[in-house]
Amino acid sequence: MSLRTDRIAHQLREEIARILRDEVTDSRISMITIQRVDVAPDLSNAIVLWSEFRKDGDLDFDEIELISDGLESAASFMRRKMAKSLKNLRRMPELRFQYDPSMRLAGQTMELLAAIKHGEETQ
Repeated sequence: MSLRTDRIAHQLREEIARILRDEVTDSRISMITIQRVDVAPDLSNAIVLWSEFRKDGDLDFDEIELISDGLESAASFMRRKMAKSLKNLRRMPELRFQYDPSMRLAGQTMELLAAIKHGEETQ
């Protein structure tokens, strides 16, 4: 990515997070984190990677689909809101949302490492 697309991706990430927190009222979308935004060089589209932090375990496929549907239905609303607030962009990219399992996988890795360490200490 170029410095320009990095800057735009950062702006989009912040604005998407703000809109989701303050303005979107869809009950399907709750407690999600925007991990990263990848913007095409021509600003035609942006892939928004999201995850959800849950204390009670992992998301199952149905929950991921439900949240994804909520995000997709809110995409045009968010795009209009961002076009009004980010006036420095001539072209507002289409938003495509994608689940990012990296947080869940990182947690599982840390649990495995802790279990291995604990196993070594007891031997």
